[in-house]
Amino acid sequence: MIYDRFQQEAIEHINNGHSVIVSAPTGAGKTAIAEHIISSCVATEKCSKGVIYTAPIKALSNQKFRDFQGQFKDNIGILTGDVSINPHAPVLIMTTEIFRNKILDEPASLDKYSWVIFDEIHYIDNPERGTVWEESLIFLPKHMNLLGLSATIPNISQFAAWIESIHDKTVKVVIEDTRPVPLHFSFQCANEITDKIEQLKRLRSSKPNRLQSLISHIQEKERLPAIYFVFSRRRAEELAEELHGFKFLNSAQSQEITRMYEDLLVRFDLKNERSAQLLYPLVQRGIAYHHAGMLPTLKEVIERLFTSRLLKVIFTTETFALGINMPSRSVCFDGLRKFYGTYVRNLKTRDFYQMAGRAGRRGIDEEGFVYTRVNPQRVNFEEVRRIIFGKPEEVKSQLNTSYATILNLYEKYHEELFKIYPLSLHYYQSRKNEQKQALNLLESKLRMLKDSGYIYSGELTEKGKFAKTVYGYELVLAELYEQNVLEQLDEFGLGVVASAIVFEPRRNQRMPLSVSKSSRSIKRACEETYDRIKAKERRYRIYPFSKLPYFHLCSAMEAWLRGTNFDKTLQMTDCDEGEVVRYFRMSVQVLREISQAPIASYLLKDKIKETIRVINRDIVNAEKQLREG
Repeated sequence: MIYDRFQQEAIEHINNGHSVIVSAPTGAGKTAIAEHIISSCVATEKCSKGVIYTAPIKALSNQKFRDFQGQFKDNIGILTGDVSINPHAPVLIMTTEIFRNKILDEPASLDKYSWVIFDEIHYIDNPERGTVWEESLIFLPKHMNLLGLSATIPNISQFAAWIESIHDKTVKVVIEDTRPVPLHFSFQCANEITDKIEQLKRLRSSKPNRLQSLISHIQEKERLPAIYFVFSRRRAEELAEELHGFKFLNSAQSQEITRMYEDLLVRFDLKNERSAQLLYPLVQRGIAYHHAGMLPTLKEVIERLFTSRLLKVIFTTETFALGINMPSRSVCFDGLRKFYGTYVRNLKTRDFYQMAGRAGRRGIDEEGFVYTRVNPQRVNFEEVRRIIFGKPEEVKSQLNTSYATILNLYEKYHEELFKIYPLSLHYYQSRKNEQKQALNLLESKLRMLKDSGYIYSGELTEKGKFAKTVYGYELVLAELYEQNVLEQLDEFGLGVVASAIVFEPRRNQRMPLSVSKSSRSIKRACEETYDRIKAKERRYRIYPFSKLPYFHLCSAMEAWLRGTNFDKTLQMTDCDEGEVVRYFRMSVQVLREISQAPIASYLLKDKIKETIRVINRDIVNAEKQLREG
């Protein structure tokens, strides 16, 4: 294989035994470096140097499993919380959370692995989950080398220097600024299309941008297929429907994609799903949409159609850009503002290029085309320039150590755990007052754990041992365990609690009007428990507070546990079908974590086993989907 300059440089460092972090644009070919490590492992007799490959989202883990299994057969396994296939394989794919948990809970299980590959390592900057990457790097076993694959970030050398400083090992930095397929930028403003950003200043009329005008332009310029990014599931569907007058395929192509679609629907048992039927007239014209509210199997069907190159325009949310290998000739942005966790703001430059990087297929296109729809009332000219032509944002620490992590560290280090904070990226990047605040928060959390009976006389109590296995939801579940609530619940109650623990309602989303008596009782117990926890956190000045359990899915979960089919179960909630599947799968993962607590009784473990069996069926069974796919 002929490698590009940066790929060859990284591979030479790897062959010399060094850890490496690669910063390169989306679509530059970073995966080839990971494949070199995996190939070297598989080529070694008995694969004595195992490899762990971590990815930020399950969809990417699943895709990598399929891709690598095609190349490396039985040497590949996957472990994501709701999927476990060939878990003792020499090359094991997992989410970063699973890797972090293994480091803290069962470090001996990593002894046979010499390399860990962090795909999308810039995710350490993610406000909700970045702390998992940071903890994984702080506690990285000494015997393991790392390969970090990152989007373009300006402080990559600082990031590598931090890792070197805490692990006393050389970390080589490889930077590639040039894309193999250059990008050409154009703008739609006041329904005119221009590739001169300065012209946006004069295009200030109230004339609206029309989707048909943009897509007609792209089609006439022969720049299809196109990925059209939107920041709302509903808008993705609405815009796809808006193109119903377009027909991108000739008769033979339309027949071919219809046959493919029908075969895939049968293969994934979707033939009778209403959502799959709604897509038929769009697919026949070469149009589709793809978002997190869809059934996971239906999303996979759309992805497979897209790789056939018969789908010409796909309207999708940004998860389509995260590592999933779906390049196109053009990328369109519906706008330059998105919801960042708590509020809507203008896009980060790094996020823009994560998506824009899907334009331009290596080996097929000489350049990729990026179209941005600009509404002067929503984003000004200077902001458009900053987003597209500005410097990518630096990676910043998002450290927020969980109670479970603190309990695991206390069990191992006792009061010495305070010496661990200076090893963090947060400490490395922060000023003195920020370091002091972080240390105070750590001290407050530990004091609260001691005062709440999780630690006594320098040892973890039964409740502490329970809490250390359930990351992110530890306090509510541990308190319910101590109160004997979990032991007394039947299989239905355990499912309801698990779904409430993981559920996050959208803005203005309401509880179902009809809730069973047993669910009301569980809800009351959970909320009373949570109120006591929150009052303590407020007293100790611990922010953000622990997550409140939300019971929006309780009726749907009860129906599903009764054996109700999926369509009828959906009628019990206003959640999208893809959301319901995702939260049911997350419920399974939490229940597994509870059952893995060493102090959980056999009675509780048996009930959880049965609850998992009933939840994890049909469309919810992620492992079945991956095996059959």
